Amino acid sequence: MMHGVGIGMTSQRTRMRMIERLREQGIQDPLVLAAMGQISRHLFVEPVLQSRAYDDTALPIGQGQTISSPYIVALTCELACQGRKLDKVLEVGGGCGYQAAVLSKLAKSVFSLERIARLVGTARSNLQTMHIGNVTIRNTDGTHGYAREAPYDAIVVAAAMPMISPELKAQLKAGGRLIAPVGIGDLQQLVLVEAHEEDGERSYSERILEAVKFVPLLAGLS
Repeated sequence: MMHGVGIGMTSQRTRMRMIERLREQGIQDPLVLAAMGQISRHLFVEPVLQSRAYDDTALPIGQGQTISSPYIVALTCELACQGRKLDKVLEVGGGCGYQAAVLSKLAKSVFSLERIARLVGTARSNLQTMHIGNVTIRNTDGTHGYAREAPYDAIVVAAAMPMISPELKAQLKAGGRLIAPVGIGDLQQLVLVEAHEEDGERSYSERILEAVKFVPLLAGLS
C-alpha cells in the first residue's frame, strides 16, 4: 500500500496547501493542524488516487470503505482534543489507518477497531512503515466499543450508526468526548457527546454539529 516518494502532488508543499485550506474551513487547533501536516495522506491510498489525496474529499480504499476527507478527520480530531494532548483514544472503524495515524500525534495511545481483516492488514502495514508505534489495531466488531481498555479521553467513530449506545458512552472518562456520525443513508448528522460526572452521578450531553455522509457501521467480522 505504501507508494510514492513525496514529489509533485504528494509533496510537503501540497500538504501545506491542505493545511491552509483547513484553516480557511475553520480548523484552529495548532496541535491538530500540525498532526495533519505530519501525516502523508497519499501513502494511505492506492497509487491511482494519490494525485487526489489532498483534495477535500473522501476516497475509496477497497472493501466498500472510504478514507474520510481531510476536513472531517481534522474536525473530528479537533473536537476530541479540545486543544490538549490526550492520554487514551478509541477509534471505531479504522479503515486504512489514516485517522489513527493523525490521532497517534495527539494521544499517548490509540486503540483502533476494524471489522474487515484485509483493511486491518493494510492499516498495520501503513503504520509500521511510518514508524508509528502507539496505535493498537484490533480486528473486531466495533459496535460495542472496546471495554477492555476503557475508559477513554475520546472515542471517535468513523462509520454511521443509527444511534449511540449507552454501552459506548459508558466507556468515556468523566469529561471525555465521543464524536460519531448518527443516522441512516443520506440522513446523517455528526454528533458530539460529552460525559459529565457530579457527586458520583454520570450524565451525558449531546450536540448535533453538521450533516455528514459516512459508510454504515456494521456488526460482525469480514
